[in-house]
Amino acid sequence: MTLKTLTVLALACLTLSACGGVDPKSPLGQRKSIFKQMLHTSEDMNGMLLGRLPFDGPQFAASAVKLDQLAQQPWQHFPKVREEDHTSAKPEVWEKQARFQQLAQNLEASTAELVTATRVQPLKADGLDGPMQKVEGACKACHREFRDH
Repeated sequence: MTLKTLTVLALACLTLSACGGVDPKSPLGQRKSIFKQMLHTSEDMNGMLLGRLPFDGPQFAASAVKLDQLAQQPWQHFPKVREEDHTSAKPEVWEKQARFQQLAQNLEASTAELVTATRVQPLKADGLDGPMQKVEGACKACHREFRDH
């Protein structure tokens, strides 16, 4: 093969591979971005509680506030009708809206409780494990029912 042919083939492969991405401005792209931020934030918080990261009370409290703010955002990016994009959300998200909204509210309530728990001073890791477990439980409950793993 000539260099020109190889170059054309390489460019074609790159172009085709770029077509499978998710539009970051689409509802799917926006909620995926929020969920990734939530995961990253909670991983750091759990790292502090489990000793993988040094416990930093002010940073933990700030992360709790951030997680609480993020927990209120993804729901607006679930359109009333299921989109055609490849999504990990099960069809039940759209078929059982009342249950889906209830679990979303449970998550919001648990992140609000976590924020409240961070206001107890001096902030200590052992007093935050229970509220953090409630947040994780709320996430898992929704994933079990509504996420196609």
